[in-house]
Amino acid sequence: MSALPTPRRLENLQTDRGSVPVYATGTVEQPWDSYSAADHAVWQQLYARQREILPGRACDAFLRAQDAMGMTPDRIPKFSDLNAALGAATGWTIVGVEGLLPELDFFTHLANRRFPVSWWIRRADQIDYIEEPDLFHDLFGHVPLLMDPMFADYLEAYGKGGVKAHGFGPEALMQLARLYWYTVEFGLIRQADGLRIYGAGIVSSKGESIHCLESAAPNRIGFDLERVMRTRYRIDTYQKTYFVIDSFEQLMEATSPDFAPIYARLAALPEHAPEAVLATDAVFHAGTQQAA
Repeated sequence: MSALPTPRRLENLQTDRGSVPVYATGTVEQPWDSYSAADHAVWQQLYARQREILPGRACDAFLRAQDAMGMTPDRIPKFSDLNAALGAATGWTIVGVEGLLPELDFFTHLANRRFPVSWWIRRADQIDYIEEPDLFHDLFGHVPLLMDPMFADYLEAYGKGGVKAHGFGPEALMQLARLYWYTVEFGLIRQADGLRIYGAGIVSSKGESIHCLESAAPNRIGFDLERVMRTRYRIDTYQKTYFVIDSFEQLMEATSPDFAPIYARLAALPEHAPEAVLATDAVFHAGTQQAA
């Protein structure tokens, strides 16, 4: 039998009007044998860098889960190896994809306890920043907390909510996207020993791992579901505001009600700017908003 073709590497298309996302469809096998020495070296460099700075910054649950998974520090892990640990812990499965997925496809995967991971990793010249999620962001940042039963249940519930939100239109989808952004991607959690990181967009970024906790610039505000869903976000800078949860149980409790009345209520309310601090906020820190 002939070998399967290497899946495509789908990145955003750069045009004279800016960056345009290119969406993938379907899933692919991880072409592990096709990774180059340079690919493995990028993984090794990023893994070592993040694991050096995350103790004392990432939440205990993340660090424990990543250790329990057995991610290989010196080479790109095999999805099949991680799936054995993940399946035994919470029943989740990693599936390979070529890049960004359409919203409904993404929600459907989550609703069925499948997490899409881009099979390709950034180049050496993209070590410090890449616009779209690559294998390192997805695998190092997102997958470990799927070993945590409560967080795993939250992400499944989020996926099911996303599937339902398609029937409510683009406004509801935007509000739901903000919930994902400010929790799964850029969330902070309060531990007994202080604020810690759990969001994948932070734990996979050296600069933001430091900025989110140690910079005076951003707001750090207690999590409130409707406040989060009304708050716009930036994709071209570090976050202006980080929302702080008390526990993953809090996320599950906040998102367990039917969202239909919430969408209807929020439709009549104004949005909040990314840097806004409201009189009703539980403020851990009001940021200076000075550029990093």
